[in-house]
Amino acid sequence: MNKIIKVTDENGHTYSSTYVKRAKGLVKNNRAYWVDDKSICLKMPHKKMEVKKMNINDIDRMIALIQANNWAIKNSNNPNVYASASILAETYNEIVQELEDAEVHLPKSLSQIEYSIYENSANVQELIQMIYNKDCLIHPILKLEREKILSQNCNSNETKKENLKDVNLSVKENTNKIELYLNSIRTTLIDSMDKLQTENNKKIDEMRRTVDEKLDTTLNNRLNQSFKLVQDNLSKVEQGLGEMKDLANGVGDLKKVLSNVKTRGIWGEMQLSQILSQILTKDQYVENIITRPKSKDPVEFVIKLPGDGKQIVYLPIDSKFPLDTYTNLINAYETNDKAVIDKAITDLKQRMKSFAKDIRDKYLEIPYTTDFGIMFLPIEGLYAEAAKLGLIEELQNTYRIIIAGPTTMAALLNSLQVGFRTLAIEQRTSEVWNILAAVKTEFGTFETVLKKAQKKIGEANDEIEHLVGTRTRQIYSRTKSSNTASPKKDS
Repeated sequence: MNKIIKVTDENGHTYSSTYVKRAKGLVKNNRAYWVDDKSICLKMPHKKMEVKKMNINDIDRMIALIQANNWAIKNSNNPNVYASASILAETYNEIVQELEDAEVHLPKSLSQIEYSIYENSANVQELIQMIYNKDCLIHPILKLEREKILSQNCNSNETKKENLKDVNLSVKENTNKIELYLNSIRTTLIDSMDKLQTENNKKIDEMRRTVDEKLDTTLNNRLNQSFKLVQDNLSKVEQGLGEMKDLANGVGDLKKVLSNVKTRGIWGEMQLSQILSQILTKDQYVENIITRPKSKDPVEFVIKLPGDGKQIVYLPIDSKFPLDTYTNLINAYETNDKAVIDKAITDLKQRMKSFAKDIRDKYLEIPYTTDFGIMFLPIEGLYAEAAKLGLIEELQNTYRIIIAGPTTMAALLNSLQVGFRTLAIEQRTSEVWNILAAVKTEFGTFETVLKKAQKKIGEANDEIEHLVGTRTRQIYSRTKSSNTASPKKDS
């Protein structure tokens, strides 16, 4: 139980918070009034709250109650019963309230227990243990208070005798109270245990029935769902088998088509043509052109490269597709026979070398072509196998032939496209520089003509100034002589 009630007085002074029970007592005694549900105001003039004086009987009674609580907790057959826990908690809270009213200093750990939060809780044992721990802590404090009271009353022998009589009487009274209290706790525990056992049996039976029903329902639903899922999957498998059959037929047809060498060549050329058309422009490559003088063997594709001056250099590209040799190698891998695999590898190498030599001898001719050619392999698996066998380096070094798959071919063409653009920029830059040079020459000529014109203008200006000065002087002299001769004529 927390101190949640704020305390103030009519002069605005604030005091420490108090409990709800004590706040209700102050209001009942007409010493305060409610401001709201969480604060009270003390009436003026404010007197200090009365301090209850405790005697030996009160201390002994509290000690007896604490001992009774501890005995009940230790000897309870079923301490998890909430009814007994609530009684124990109320007893402890009453003792704490009496000590606080008497202004006995208590540690913060011995504050009142808010047992209502444990109502209907499955862990009532935690509340029982908390009460027991707090009882064990408050018991030495009660003994210390008893010794203080005895020491204060030790000056009077009569007082001691009366205290002894009171103690004996209080012990007898407290013993009777404790017996009654223990009997009530024992009865409450027995009734609560019987009630709890009955309720538990009912709940267990209900849980058993509920679990059985849910298990049956869940099992039936899961079985129905599983059978439905299996049925759907079987139908999908059947449908997939039909599609696989159709696909197998298509693969067989494709295999028959690709078994023809000419057909394989046409397919490779079509794939190469598609790649070239997607990356390069029409004026950057040519189909079926003879690259060597006096030759009758046209290459499938060539890329136009700029040469010296206006001459065009061709880069030959020929498509090769040794499907039968590649298929034999794949089948050899599945056998795990080293001799068979080695023979298949040797056959593929010889076939690839034959293709490279054929391209070199038929299509390469410097300076009409580049000193290297490109062998296009239409499938990535064949290119990967050639790369794994080291044929890329070998064919390039021996026959000056570069192997390219679909992906590699696209990357190579993109690189060439970038080079074309760079060359175009360089050509445009050269043209700009030529124009600037011509402008510079024309500007020099213009400067010479401008200087000549400036010189002519200067000479004409000097001539005008000379002419103006001479004629002005002549006119001035004639005018002067005319003015001098006129008076003589009049006389």
